[in-house]
Amino acid sequence: MALDARGGRSRRDVSRPGLVRRTRSGPAAGSADQDQPAPLAEPVTMRLDGRVALVTGAGSADGIGYATAHRLADLGARVAIVSTTRRIHERAEELGVTGFVADLTDESEVGALADAVAEQLGDVEVLVNNAGLASRASPEVLRPVAQLSYEEWRGEIDRNLTTAFLCSRAFIGGMAERGWGRIVNLAATAGPVNALPTEAAYAAAKAGVVGLTRALAMEMIADGVTVNAVAPGTIHTAASTVAELKQGLGTPVGRPGTPDEVAAAIAFLCSPAASYITGQMLVVDGGNSVREGLYR
Repeated sequence: MALDARGGRSRRDVSRPGLVRRTRSGPAAGSADQDQPAPLAEPVTMRLDGRVALVTGAGSADGIGYATAHRLADLGARVAIVSTTRRIHERAEELGVTGFVADLTDESEVGALADAVAEQLGDVEVLVNNAGLASRASPEVLRPVAQLSYEEWRGEIDRNLTTAFLCSRAFIGGMAERGWGRIVNLAATAGPVNALPTEAAYAAAKAGVVGLTRALAMEMIADGVTVNAVAPGTIHTAASTVAELKQGLGTPVGRPGTPDEVAAAIAFLCSPAASYITGQMLVVDGGNSVREGLYR
């Protein structure tokens, strides 16, 4: 059953997440087993059977979040999805998953969401921070820095970076206690790879997502938790403008990407098969960021 997280009170002190590190044991120095290779931590498989996964920003049926939730459910995960509007319940019914409504820029609502997901599904082991990508209802602010208001700047940073910080902080303590977890943050090629005039706030936020990803990966590496980022280029979603789709036609592949193609990359990084990958950014842009000149 899908419930709203909005307005609920959190039982957690979200400003002080409980991070309990596992004690790593091993042979004593100088023992005969010291030079033996460590065994594989887990099977190399894409399956997520029984794992609880939360995908944020999954309100659009044509978006990356929705496609990711679908793929994770197909891999056996018990999936929860969240967005800022009640349309998330329609998406949840379509996917056969659990939907929540919450403003992920609000610290208290993120805490309430964490409690609600734990109560209905169990502790989150896979987190996909997809919330923040622009939509028709909440378009990206396109304005030169000289004309950008402080409120517009803060709005882009909060929507694209603060959401990833708050959600990650809400769940990393539990992941560390259990000794396993996956976090995948949605960055973008804009910011970490390139940029265009008038999108400084968005580019800064997405570059910040990569910085957060790398720092958190190093903090969690001893706890069996991997943290990675996926950076899509031009992807054909319901929010795509005509200009963006034309840009996609100019990529080396010759077309925009699809949400399913991005979701496939996200799902791999969420899986046990990606256990030796952390702190990385995987670019999904049809080769656009590596070419030296335009193809004819």
